[in-house]
Amino acid sequence: MPVTRITLGEHYTDTQLEAISTILHQSLTETFAVPLNDCFQIVERLPRCQRIFDLHYQSGKRSDNFVLFQITAGKPRTAEQKKNFYRTLSQRLFAALGIHGDDVMVIIQFNTADDWSFSQGEMYSPEAL
Repeated sequence: MPVTRITLGEHYTDTQLEAISTILHQSLTETFAVPLNDCFQIVERLPRCQRIFDLHYQSGKRSDNFVLFQITAGKPRTAEQKKNFYRTLSQRLFAALGIHGDDVMVIIQFNTADDWSFSQGEMYSPEAL
């Protein structure tokens, strides 16, 4: 049950955003044990002056194509699952859209089921399903 905030430049088109969204969701379902219908994403297209990032920190060289994925997930994943997800997402973004791996940054935070309410003001309880 992840929710992802995708922050990127305002120069990305609606078609590119749709492709990024699809690639993200496919990568999550295939490598991160996310159900197919579990898709929650928030996209922020911002001008360069509102995206402040170092061009070289822990990377070769970032460009204006920099995309940040902030993922909040309800259950922990193994280091192997995370590695596979990072690699798959980065490779697919490059293959489909030419977004270089240096321009892809992912942050994952985990929490517990009782940190979620999907609707009706009810705390999520997987046992109740």
